Amino acid sequence: MRVSAWRRLLGEGSFSLVVMVVVSIAVFPFYWILTTSLKTDHELSLGTHGLWPAAWTLQSYVTLLAQYNFLIPLANSALVAAGTTLVSLVAGLLTAYGLVRVVPRARVAVLGFILATAFFPVIAMVGPLFFVYRDLQLLNNYLALIVTYLIYALPITVWMLVSILGQIPKDMEEAGMVDGATTFQVLWRILLPLALPGVFTAAILSFILSWNDFIFALSFMTDPARYTAPLAIVNLGQSQYQVFYNIIDAGVVITTIPIVVLVLIAQRRIIAGLSAGSLKG
Repeated sequence: MRVSAWRRLLGEGSFSLVVMVVVSIAVFPFYWILTTSLKTDHELSLGTHGLWPAAWTLQSYVTLLAQYNFLIPLANSALVAAGTTLVSLVAGLLTAYGLVRVVPRARVAVLGFILATAFFPVIAMVGPLFFVYRDLQLLNNYLALIVTYLIYALPITVWMLVSILGQIPKDMEEAGMVDGATTFQVLWRILLPLALPGVFTAAILSFILSWNDFIFALSFMTDPARYTAPLAIVNLGQSQYQVFYNIIDAGVVITTIPIVVLVLIAQRRIIAGLSAGSLKG
């Protein structure tokens, strides 16, 4: 075998090894959480920290669902995330269309402002928003969370849809209007189907960002019955003498599974949507 072939083989092997190490480091925390959730209370009380449970059990999941009613926080998270995603898509699509077709000169300024807002520290927004929601009597209200989560969802939705709508030829809209379609009909029947990969990707990312939020839910929600899943995890597994990390980690696993399944099912659409905004039609 030639020297060049050996070098290529060595380079590919080294790259594969580096990738395996990086992936292992990234996956290990979730593996640790998963195995801890499958340990018994007795094993945790002994202070053992093995990489493999001495005895597999689903008791922590049963306790989580039966005793802590964890399905309620999951439903709360789903409601808020779905509401945020819907509002974000409607507002983002209309804003993107306006920036691309109605006032294209304002496109750079508006996108720059949105980008600057997205990079603003989240913790700095908690105080002002808290006083606003208190005066409006919106504390402990899902509407407050939905409006607030637009801070996460709207910037990425607008950026993606502006990029995609900007690649659609204006002739297609004009042809629709010649046939008697209104602006909203053109947007709904012509532009939306063409921009569907980006819309789908923006919806998934908006849902994930809203689902995973903790800081805003902690600041604005006070009733445990209205807690979202990330916030409810804080109160799991607490006792006077011991913290049951298996129950806490079971909550983390159950909260993570819907997002993992969603990404695995829609990964091709996500990739298509992300790449659609970077390619010229």
